[in-house]
Amino acid sequence: MLQLPILVRVLAGCLLFMPGNVGLRADDNVVTETSKIDDPNVKLTAGTWKDVDALIRQNSGKLVVVDIWSMSCLPCMTEFPHLVELQRTHGDRIACISFNVDYVGIKSRPASMYEKKVQEFLQKHKAICTNILSTVPSDEIFESLELASIPAVYVYGTDGKLLKRFDDSLLVDGKEEAFTYKEDINPFVEQQLK
Repeated sequence: MLQLPILVRVLAGCLLFMPGNVGLRADDNVVTETSKIDDPNVKLTAGTWKDVDALIRQNSGKLVVVDIWSMSCLPCMTEFPHLVELQRTHGDRIACISFNVDYVGIKSRPASMYEKKVQEFLQKHKAICTNILSTVPSDEIFESLELASIPAVYVYGTDGKLLKRFDDSLLVDGKEEAFTYKEDINPFVEQQLK
């Protein structure tokens, strides 16, 4: 059995010979970049679907695209950058809203526990659209919207009325996903902007 001081020295020596550390000596300082600059335009606020409804009304005269998503939904996260691109491309004529439904209603895991993880994802994608973290459990949101699952994207007209709902009800045999931004949402939005 190794004595503790020897074990510590052996482990420290192993760290020096890990990939990327070649040529370091025991007395070299290894500095790891841990700071990053967050975009102040990427904001996340806690809210409910009533807040989404209010934003739709506030953006009268614009198309409004609402993306309902979760960090636990791979298709949601795969498609999310396309929402951000839509906002960047047409921001003067549309308003994009991301509505995160990670909160499931467990008392020991309040909505605020998801904030850091969601904020990091939004920063990574430079999500300058309006971002809301739901404070209502996801099952209640799904029930109130009569939504079976996510991802889901709702497009509202300039008058605030729902024009099209993209969700799993659009899934057809042979397709992996019910919709994508590239094949479905973007062409629909482009058509509405004409």
